[in-house]
Amino acid sequence: IWAIGALILIILAVFIFSSKQKNGNDTVIPSLVGIATPTPNLVDLKLNESTNEAKKMQLAFPLLVKNQIEGKKVKINTDKGEIVFELLTDAPIASSNFIYLANKKFYDGVIFHRVIKGFMIQGGDPNGTGAGGPGYNFEDELNPAEASYKIGYIRGAVAMANAGPNTNGSQFFIMHQDYQLPHSYTIFGRVISGMDVVDWIANSQVGENDKPLQSITMKTVIVE
Repeated sequence: IWAIGALILIILAVFIFSSKQKNGNDTVIPSLVGIATPTPNLVDLKLNESTNEAKKMQLAFPLLVKNQIEGKKVKINTDKGEIVFELLTDAPIASSNFIYLANKKFYDGVIFHRVIKGFMIQGGDPNGTGAGGPGYNFEDELNPAEASYKIGYIRGAVAMANAGPNTNGSQFFIMHQDYQLPHSYTIFGRVISGMDVVDWIANSQVGENDKPLQSITMKTVIVE
């Protein structure tokens, strides 16, 4: 009887030990964690001599310093008259890009492909569809300390259109009226004459995708 009792105790102890081992080895799925450290955006870096060189190496166009942008004006000669806007030093990357493209005659013959009265007029796509660009992207410049950011998207402001963060290319828009947009679009210019032309374009008849029924072309775009 004692032998049988001892055997039962031994079997019971082995069973308990095996159960503990099984529970201790059960697979547990861990929480997902990032496996790569993202590269910091260039827009997070200060514009100083050390970072200017880094930017120049990564941009598809020459990055101008502020005194090379200050006082520059863009003249857009359209079917209905001339729009003139001044470039802002608040956004040296976007301003440098626009100067680069305009000097290459990139915008000549390009239409305003999207027009919304009371909001804005948009152009700069060489395909005229809203999906085209220069073949490269560059970073946003959205610094809350800059004057253009504080003023926001008011009538006459000129800003980059994009497809999401850091996807700027050649498309831009001119504000027809003040509008409470989120601060997601780099403001790089301000209209100083020709808002009557902007008004005329904004009041154009449009069709599908807010595209004017009568093409409105930027005949020439000149930086002076």
